[in-house]
Amino acid sequence: MTLFGAFTLFLVLAAMAALPSSSVALVVARSAMSGVPHGLAVAVGIVAGDLVFIALAVLGMAALAAELGALFALIRYAAAAYLVWFGLSLIRAQLRAAPEQEAADPKTARGGLTGSFMAGLLLTMGDVKAILFYASLLPTFVDLASLSGADVALLSLIAVLSVGGVKVVYVFAAQRLAARATGFAYLRQAKILAGGVFVAIGGVLAVKG
Repeated sequence: MTLFGAFTLFLVLAAMAALPSSSVALVVARSAMSGVPHGLAVAVGIVAGDLVFIALAVLGMAALAAELGALFALIRYAAAAYLVWFGLSLIRAQLRAAPEQEAADPKTARGGLTGSFMAGLLLTMGDVKAILFYASLLPTFVDLASLSGADVALLSLIAVLSVGGVKVVYVFAAQRLAARATGFAYLRQAKILAGGVFVAIGGVLAVKG
């Protein structure tokens, strides 16, 4: 892999990770509602999904990934179900909670850190755009057939730094915004609206091809 190819791939992956998407929304919501550790867990899950796709591409399994369309569909449905569940749970919690109980306790956040990680992983594994990128577009940046072990390690590092780095920025930005919004008069209504957005995202993810 050339230095130019590595740098170009880094920029492309970082740009894709920064674009508004369901993964960005999940990172922001988990960070704002449950704390930085949960946002980071989601980010790690997203990066893990990208690394799985890189492994599939390097091993020449793009055709196999296409044949496993039913499996990826199930993964997409699982991610959609989680988003709907998360959104509804957020709405119910705000409708039940007294105003003084609005702040979320990261230690008791629904699903725990494992749930946050799995949400990020499932969302990435069910993302058709990610599948198409790693199966079809990645070979335009690197010659997968001639990659050495060092190249594969560099490719994985690029994905971790670009995708993970961008998501971490979103994590801390969301946390700072949440801290500043503590005294916001309509915080409960905003959280209910956020829950509705997640229900909608989950529905879209479930029906899209």
